[in-house]
Amino acid sequence: MTDPNQGPSGAGCTGPGTTGDSPSLVPEGNVISNIERFSGFQSLYDRHRPEAPPLVIHLLTRDLGHAPRLVVDLGCGTGLSTFAWKEAAQQVIGIEPSRDMRSIAEQKLEQSGASHLSFRPGYSNQTGLPASSADIVTCSQSFHWMDPGSTLEEAARILTEGGLFAAYDCDWPPLLHWEVEQAYVQLIRKADQLLDRHVEKEAQAHKWSKEGHLQQIQASGRFRFAKEVVFHHQEPCTAERYLGLALSQGGVQAVLRLGLTDLDGDIAAFQELIQRHFADREESVLLSYRMRIGVK
Repeated sequence: MTDPNQGPSGAGCTGPGTTGDSPSLVPEGNVISNIERFSGFQSLYDRHRPEAPPLVIHLLTRDLGHAPRLVVDLGCGTGLSTFAWKEAAQQVIGIEPSRDMRSIAEQKLEQSGASHLSFRPGYSNQTGLPASSADIVTCSQSFHWMDPGSTLEEAARILTEGGLFAAYDCDWPPLLHWEVEQAYVQLIRKADQLLDRHVEKEAQAHKWSKEGHLQQIQASGRFRFAKEVVFHHQEPCTAERYLGLALSQGGVQAVLRLGLTDLDGDIAAFQELIQRHFADREESVLLSYRMRIGVK
């Protein structure tokens, strides 16, 4: 295994383009609006979004056949999916192009004192890591924001033989009650409609279909086997958190950043509905996950 601390090596290395902070240095295959979509609400995101479920670590470690020496978490955001590997891998590297998101991950890392974890500016298709250095490469709630072809090429480049690529996402909204879920969906839909009305198509964030993840892995020709795993995970939730999950969606935040007030009434009505439902109590919500795995 090549030491990932040796710096960039092999195809797909970025050099100065790995800062992730200057649009002029964003490498080809990345959409600037996708990176900017996650700016300015990093604390809200980190406070309410789910961490990676323990079953992810169990399933991938079992398929790998041994404890991973290096896990690389692409589009790691605030580290919710990176810290999950703290006790399960010898070394973990989170790659994140958004300075705002990465700043929270770095703050948490400083508090944790975990010397085998690190966070780096970079891109899913240009990590700057050596070839054949990682046992597992993950994309948690992030692969649909990445160019699939060049991301899979880079993931295969840095993976060891027999290593695993895994893209996993939970379905939105979390399962609670149909009236609450309906209001959640309507809020997100209205946010998307407002963006279509007020933002030029070329300036909007671009999302690839999550339903196509497995086919993209198979069609890449980089993996000898691919499969999809479906599972569920329960988490405690309050009215504050359920509201925070909705407000942490990028479309809602994009509307608020534009200074539009069109969502204000909808957000207030949604908040009132969930407060009535929870009635100051904590309740379990069900998150349904879909994980697509490719074996190099």
